Order: sequence, then structure tokens, then C-alpha cells
Amino acid sequence: MTLSRLRPGDEESAALRLLREGELTLEGRLVEASNTTLRGTLTLDDVAVRCVYKPVRGERPLWDFPDGTLAGREVAAYLVSRASGWDLVPPTVLRDGPFGPGSCQLWIDEPADAEPLVGFVPADALPPRWFPVAAARDDDGAAYALAHADDPRLARLAVLDAVLNNADRKGGHVLVGPDDRIYGVDHGVTFHVEDKLRTVLWGWSGRPLPTDAVQMLDLLAGQADGALGEELAEHLTLAEIRRLAARVAALRDNGRFPPPPQDWPAVPWPPI
Repeated sequence: MTLSRLRPGDEESAALRLLREGELTLEGRLVEASNTTLRGTLTLDDVAVRCVYKPVRGERPLWDFPDGTLAGREVAAYLVSRASGWDLVPPTVLRDGPFGPGSCQLWIDEPADAEPLVGFVPADALPPRWFPVAAARDDDGAAYALAHADDPRLARLAVLDAVLNNADRKGGHVLVGPDDRIYGVDHGVTFHVEDKLRTVLWGWSGRPLPTDAVQMLDLLAGQADGALGEELAEHLTLAEIRRLAARVAALRDNGRFPPPPQDWPAVPWPPI
């Protein structure tokens, strides 16, 4: 049996059916993840796809997020991404698995030759059209910069993170798919009612939003109180959904990328 290469935007309904109904066989654990994160294979009708399964019972308690809610926030992030029309989050569902209910997301295979878009680079050798975000030094004291490319695909992800109130956009959570599209993963700490945006994508801070971002925000504004809000109600509180709508309105009215917070760490740790 050959592993299918279904991808977000490519027969999405088929991918969602596999995620919901496929037989889940675990392959191993992603040991660097702070919460239990398992890679597996879903099989249905002689078709198989890889997935990431995060059981609720493996979620590490957090002081500022209710216990047992991270899996639902992963699904909510996908729902908002889909409603935006940008499809930046791989298809994600809530389903039962070997360790109980959890989020199940389509696995994205990055090509071996994919160029990184975020990383640490020598401070005196910043690539063209890259933004420095933070200064750093290696173990020998050499100067480096945490930086990212001035790429419109990344800019879209930065806007989506502001909408989601993503508290953990690390460089390793930015994937380049085999179709040369950008995907964001790991959205368990999102949708808080307090401002908690932490990201490595601060390069556009204060700059005007591109036209397509304004159009996307207009689109979301018309859905937050309708069908999208009803879908999100299965995973978020009413207060969190209202704050989502308020963030969309504020971004649209301000028309600029948000600035880094002054009373909250602006960059997650570790950043990559």
C-alpha cells in the first residue's frame, strides 16, 4: 500500500474523512514536543496518510489555559484558517484514538531541499530581504540574529497568528509543503481572551497590512457571528469567540501589523 500525498487544499474533504474515520496506527512520538505528540498512519479504503495525534490526556497543565482544551484549540485554529480562505493550517479534527480523544492533523512532509524561512543567521550576513527580530550569540560569543524572510506567505501567517492570538509561533512551527505552500502547525495555546501574541514573525510590525489581508479580515468579520462562530462554540468559550471577533475588527480598523507586547515576552522560548 502506498502512502497517499493528500495535502491541505488538495481533496480536503477526502483528507478530513480520513482524519475522522481512518484506522489510526501509531508510529512513534515527537520527543521534542512539550505535550504528548504522536505520529501515526490513518488507513481507510486502502488509502493511507500520515498524521499527528495529540491526545487530551497527554496535555501538560498550563497556568493560563484551562486543562484539557488544547486539542480543541488546534481544531479551532484550523476552522478559522479554512474560513479565511488562506488554508494555512493543515486539516485538523477532534477524534478518538489509542490514548483517548485528541486532535488529529494531516502530516506535512517538507521537501529535503526546502529553503528555511526562519532561523538564526550571522548578524553580519543577514540574507537579502530578511528581517532581524532579535539579537543572539552562540557559545563562542559570535553575534547572530533571529530573523525571517520578507515573504508574503509568511506575512499571511503573521496576520493569522494575530487573529488567533497565538502564544507560541516558533520557527519550527512554520513548514514548507511539497507544493511550496506555507503551513503553520501547533496551535494549542491560542484564542486566549487576554493578549498573548508571541511569535518569531515580528518583521512587519507597524507596517500597513497588505490588501489581501484586509480582504481576509473583512471575510472573517462576516462569519464570526454566524456559521464560523457556531463551529467554534464546540471548542471555545463564548468569551473567547467574542474576543476573536474583536481582534479581527481591531486589526481591520487599525490596518497595520501589531507591535510586539511590552508587558509579555514577545518571542516564544525556544524560538526555533
